[in-house]
Amino acid sequence: MSMISGIQGQLLEVTVVCCNKLKDTEWITRQDPYVCLEYGSTKFRTRTCTDGGKNPTFQEKFVFTLIEGLREINVVVWNSNTLTYDDFIGSGKIQLQKVLSMGYDDTAWPIQTKTGRHAGEVRLIMFYANANKPATSYAPSYTAPQPHTPMYSAPSYAAAYQTPSPYPAYPPHSAAYPPTPYPPPQTTAYPPVYPPPSAYPPMSYPPHSAYPPASYPPPTQDYSYPPGPYPPQPY
Repeated sequence: MSMISGIQGQLLEVTVVCCNKLKDTEWITRQDPYVCLEYGSTKFRTRTCTDGGKNPTFQEKFVFTLIEGLREINVVVWNSNTLTYDDFIGSGKIQLQKVLSMGYDDTAWPIQTKTGRHAGEVRLIMFYANANKPATSYAPSYTAPQPHTPMYSAPSYAAAYQTPSPYPAYPPHSAAYPPTPYPPPQTTAYPPVYPPPSAYPPMSYPPHSAYPPASYPPPTQDYSYPPGPYPPQPY
């Protein structure tokens, strides 16, 4: 209770959002509900939701001045009548412990008839700006390690797994086996299989001028026609 002490004179915002599943007091027409809030000597009334029926909507905000030691708000829902008295639908009490400690409360509060029967719900959104959050009263329970402080010793792991050779038990290859009696092959002892292209003599061809030119005698037959005159050709 110490976290929500000292509320005298502080402000509490209460928004009447809507009502759900109200008891219907009308037989023929739809009822016209409205909500009344009472805290100490302060009283507020919402507008009448005409033809609101069982699920009227209001969305109206009111501001209360808190009183030390008073931790609840009385809520009453009525049905507005024109010619007769208004019909009582239901009433209930709004507890303020949660909103005073957490700073916020969004709850649908139940209301009852005069005989104690369920008469529906009234949804309120309450906001208290001067609430002391529980999270601010706790200090960290541990100290985080410094980034420059190593948590593990890396040289100790390196020395434990460091070995000069992966197979120290086997002797070297030259000591385990005697030298082979065959000399190593000499790559320079064998001549090349094919001589280089320069080893073959170049092929000589006689020049074109070495052959005698072909001589052909001139033609002796004369294909010319003898000179005229020629006789006329008959038709």
